[in-house]
Amino acid sequence: MNITDQRIDNGNPFDWGRTSEDYAKFRDIYPPEFYQRVADRGLCIRGQNVLDLGTGTGVLPRNMYHFGADWTGIDIAENQIMQAKRLAGEAGMDIRFAATCAEDADFPDGSFDVITACQCFWYFDHEKVIPKLSRMLKPGGKLVILYMAWLPYEDTIAGASEALVLKYNPEWSGAGETRHPIWIPEITDVYFERLEHEEYDLRVPFTKESWHGRMKACRGVGASLSEPQIAAWEQEHHALLDRIAPETFEILHYAAIAVLQKK
Repeated sequence: MNITDQRIDNGNPFDWGRTSEDYAKFRDIYPPEFYQRVADRGLCIRGQNVLDLGTGTGVLPRNMYHFGADWTGIDIAENQIMQAKRLAGEAGMDIRFAATCAEDADFPDGSFDVITACQCFWYFDHEKVIPKLSRMLKPGGKLVILYMAWLPYEDTIAGASEALVLKYNPEWSGAGETRHPIWIPEITDVYFERLEHEEYDLRVPFTKESWHGRMKACRGVGASLSEPQIAAWEQEHHALLDRIAPETFEILHYAAIAVLQKK
C-alpha cells in the first residue's frame, strides 16, 4: 500500500510492504539493552496487555515476548503482518497481529495497559490517533514511544551509506539524524502527561551483508525506489562497503524513549 505524506520525503510515495522480506531478515537489530530499558521501567511486562502500533514484522513484541506481556500488533502493510505472523509462529509465540493503520484501530475502551509505537510515531495523523489511544488505554495507562537511528556525522560507514541513498533518492527525509528527544505533538498534552524521556548511545554490530540489507530495507531505498534503481543502488553499495568496511563492524546509533501517561 503506497503512503503519501507531505511531511515525509517531500510527499513522494513509499510502501513498506515492498520491503517486507528484507525487513524481516535485516531490521531486527535493536540490542538487548533497548528492550531492557523498557522493561526496567515496569512496561511491557507480565500482567500487562500491550498494543504495538506500526508493528512492522513484529520486532518489538517478538523481542519483548519473554518479559511476559500479552501483545497485539497492528500495521498498515499486509505484507509486514504476514511476516510478523510467520516469524512469531516459527518461534512459538502467541501474538495477535492485524493489518490496520493506527488511525483505524478500534479496540474497546480501556483495552490496554500500555500502547507502544516503535520507529513509527511521526507517520500518524496525531489529531485522529492521540484521542483514540487515550480511549483504548486503561486509567493511568502508558504510551511508550521508541526510536533508534544511526549517527551519520559521527560514523564513517553510516555516513557513506546514507550519502549513497541520497544520491538515488534526494527527497528522502530520513537522513541527517542527530541526538534529540522524540518529538511529541501538542495535541498529546491534552490527553497525556509527559512522564520522562531518555536518549542514549548504542553500538550495533553488523556484517557487510547485514548492513547492506539494513540500508536496502530503509524507506529511502526498498520502500520507494524502482526495481532498476534498487539494483543499481545495491551494486554501488556493495562496492562502497568493499572499499571502506571490514567484514564485521559496529555502527554508532542513538536510541530514545518517551513515556507518557493517560490523564
